[in-house]
Amino acid sequence: MKFVKQKGIGVLLCVVVAAIATFLGGLKIGNFSLEVIGAPVFAILIGMMITLCAPFLAVSNLMREGIKFTSKKILQWAVIILGFSLNLGTIAKVGTRSLPVIICTISISLIVAAIMKRVLKMDEKVSILVGVGSSICGGSAIAATAPVIDADDEEIAQSISVIFLFNVLAALIFPTFGHAIGMGSEGFAIFAGTAVNDTSSVTAAASTAEGIYGCSSILSTAVTVKLTRTLAIIPITLVLALLQMRKAKKQGGGKNNFSFKQIFPWFILFFIGASVITTLVGILPENAFHMGYFASFVPAMKWLAKFFIAMAMCAIGLNTNMVQLVKKGGKPIAMGFCCWVMITLVSIGVQMLTGIYYTNL
Repeated sequence: MKFVKQKGIGVLLCVVVAAIATFLGGLKIGNFSLEVIGAPVFAILIGMMITLCAPFLAVSNLMREGIKFTSKKILQWAVIILGFSLNLGTIAKVGTRSLPVIICTISISLIVAAIMKRVLKMDEKVSILVGVGSSICGGSAIAATAPVIDADDEEIAQSISVIFLFNVLAALIFPTFGHAIGMGSEGFAIFAGTAVNDTSSVTAAASTAEGIYGCSSILSTAVTVKLTRTLAIIPITLVLALLQMRKAKKQGGGKNNFSFKQIFPWFILFFIGASVITTLVGILPENAFHMGYFASFVPAMKWLAKFFIAMAMCAIGLNTNMVQLVKKGGKPIAMGFCCWVMITLVSIGVQMLTGIYYTNL
């Protein structure tokens, strides 16, 4: 009852906005699907618009605690639930071939982000979020990383906005671009899975490519490659947690008054646990439970994870000043563009070196 009193109204507002955003994200206008934009982006934009038009809502006693809870805890729950969509066995079979491309694209994105941070004198947390979002899996990676580095809502909003921009561009440009430069259907599937930031945009790009290539296996392969890439959330968050602890110790004059337990991203352990459950169910003999798990439970968890991310993005939008976001947006966009271009070039280059580029499914 105490939870409902303190947080209920704020959480309910985020639920309503997430429902509207989810509806908008599923619409089609002619041949163009709004899935390219995605529910999280719609949610954060609606949240920012509400704050712009009615700024008292986000700071009111009725709303404040619920919005804060949604932007922090619900975001972590979304990452945990996302683990149920990862079957490590399937990833090991299909994703291994793409592993060199994944490792190289993630590495180049993080290196570019680190260089651009120094060159542009950018905020450290925004740099980390843009770098991680570009290299791993867009909004999901930002959702997992933000609590670890204690990023505020405006920093998260900036990063999500950058990822959204290049998601849309990739989904629109890459299918025609890949076919035009002679990339094979498998080559394009791996290209989409490694060079497009967010799962929704990977799906959009791969679906379009299936029509262009006349191949029905591009989507499933691209999504599997993308899910393999998602696993990089685990080492990245753990390394960042260690760096945060080291930084805190330095700021404390070297005193050991800050434990790893305080900053360890415990929700990542639950994320791993969820993926292990799905993997174990995957190796069971096929029966009614096995079929029901993958036909109903896993799709439901995927949907719930996306809905929770949309809720959290709404909460972040409600705590974000749109005017300030636009004013500060130039440097993050420049960083996102450089990461995006380098990931694209490296994905193509490594595929050429490994012989995947021209292969077909």
